[in-house]
Amino acid sequence: MKTEELIRALVSDCTIRPVALRQAFALAVIPAVAITLCLYFVVLGPRPHLMALLATEPRLLFKIGLAFLLVLLSALWVLRLARPGIDPRRAALALCIIPVLLGTAVALEFHTVPASLWTQKAIGTNAVHCLKSITFLGFAPLIAILLWLRYGAPCDPVAAGAAGGLLAGAIGAFLYATHCPDDSPFFVALWYTLAIAFLTALGAVAGSRLLRW
Repeated sequence: MKTEELIRALVSDCTIRPVALRQAFALAVIPAVAITLCLYFVVLGPRPHLMALLATEPRLLFKIGLAFLLVLLSALWVLRLARPGIDPRRAALALCIIPVLLGTAVALEFHTVPASLWTQKAIGTNAVHCLKSITFLGFAPLIAILLWLRYGAPCDPVAAGAAGGLLAGAIGAFLYATHCPDDSPFFVALWYTLAIAFLTALGAVAGSRLLRW
């Protein structure tokens, strides 16, 4: 093969591979999310009168919307980390909007909720159930994402695994948010963050072992 033909073949391969990687991502994650949805409806189920509450309870709408935004941004981050030669820093920087939004909501809660209720709002009614449920709902997506990452070529296995764990935690948090009766940003900032952080750390540890070249 001539040098020019080899170059053209390599360029063609680079052009096609990202599309294939995204397709593989969908093929891996969609079935895992479908399994998670089945488990969600069997074990948890949506909160009673959810649609009506969305129209009247801004904290609930914020909680679900924030989790959905985290799903989108963490998916973008993990997609970039799966491919060598792609700078993931912009995607990682975009994730900073999540703590900014949540911090703003917490600040507003401090101003609108009496100080005597702060501890009650933060502890909520089912903190342990929240931790267990988000982890439970994020487990199948985490396995699927890690298996998919093995077909990519992440240059940083720990970061890629952490991003996969973050995405899995975001998926679990989004589904659980539609079930959870605790809508206070205090509760979300404490317990949702702990559950997502656990899956992120789990993904980082798994990535360090499973995603090495």
